[in-house]
Parts: sequence; C-alpha cells; structure tokens
Amino acid sequence: MGLSALSVSLVVGELGSGSVAHFVADLFYPLGFIAVIVGRAQLFTENTLYPVALMLAERRHVWTTARLWAIVLPSNILGAFLFAVLATRTGALRPQYVQAMVQFGLDSVSVPAGHVFWSAVIGGWIIALVAWLVSGSHSITGSVMLIWFLAFIVGLGHFAHCIASSGEVFAAVLCHRIPASQYFRWIVPAVLGNITGGVFIVTLLEYGQVKGGDQAGQGFPR
Repeated sequence: MGLSALSVSLVVGELGSGSVAHFVADLFYPLGFIAVIVGRAQLFTENTLYPVALMLAERRHVWTTARLWAIVLPSNILGAFLFAVLATRTGALRPQYVQAMVQFGLDSVSVPAGHVFWSAVIGGWIIALVAWLVSGSHSITGSVMLIWFLAFIVGLGHFAHCIASSGEVFAAVLCHRIPASQYFRWIVPAVLGNITGGVFIVTLLEYGQVKGGDQAGQGFPR
C-alpha cells in the first residue's frame, strides 16, 4: 500500500501543490490497491467482505474472522510504518517528496474524529465494493480497471483509509511534525469507519441480496 502514498507524493513533489497537481497525483493513488488486490495480498478493508459473509452464513466462523482481523490489521499497519521509515529515515526520497508525504499526513489528522469516521465509512464502502466487483471480473485487465476507477474516487475525495493513509501519517510522526498519539487518535475512527462502510453497507446488503435470491431460487450463479 505504500505505492499509493509514494506515487501521489512523487507527483506533488514534482508538480507542486496546486489543484491540477493534486488531480494528477490522484490518478496514481490506485497503484497500491492494484498491487495488493491483483497480487492477492491481504488488505484489511478487503477482509470486511468475504470473511464476514462467511461468518453470516456459518456462525462458527466468528472466531476465525476475529483472528484474521487481529492478524491482518496490525500487519498492514506495521507494513505502513516500515514504509514510512524507509521513506523518511533512509534518504531514499528527495526532500520535496518527503515533504509532500508529510503534508498529506498532516491533512489527514487535521480534521475532527467525526469527519474521519464518516469519511472512512465511504472509503470502506468503496474498497469493499471493489473486492465484490473484482470477484465477478474474468480478466486481469477488467480487475485493474475496476480497482483503478473506484480507488481513484477514494483518493480524489480524500476519503479516509486506515491503511493507505497510515504511511503518510507515520511519515508526519517520524518527521516530528505531530506526536505519535495523534496517529492513534486518527487510526481508531478510521478503522471503525472502514469496518462500518465495508461490513454494513456492502457485505450485509450484498449478502442479504444473494441470500434472498437463493431462497427464491434465483440466486446468483457461483
């Protein structure tokens, strides 16, 4: 997921902070999602879809789903932290790229917790929808296009995503622009919002639709 933070920071670092530069940068925001989803890696907000649907179908999977979340979420956050260390502490990036990344992190934490939560609801809804639609795609090209279009909306709308934005917020922490406690004040509503958007808007509605269709003898083919 560091590819999303890296790509937008590179573009803004080169083009400046104007609206056109930010729009161009947002075109590259989906790169991290494409790499993770097409590469079949584990992304926390993807796991608000199928594991929860399985849990609804078979209650015995409640503990398995909780264990999956307990592993994937901290692992994703650790990955974002290691990416931020690489970006800010090794000299791998030019100063203007680091500054752009830090500014994105500052922008993420500069809004109230309520805004973070509801923004994350939309972000979680869109990314869970990505996972749902990709499952019906029969080609890599189709999957990439679906991911790009929807993840682009997440970036363009600056909707909170607990993993994609973590690298930027960590960069701000590591550059001593905000205290570490600010990250935790941001990540809690971001995670809760992403779960709410993914589980309640996508998973429950889609599961209910498919379940109702199955009971009527008109379920979707698998």
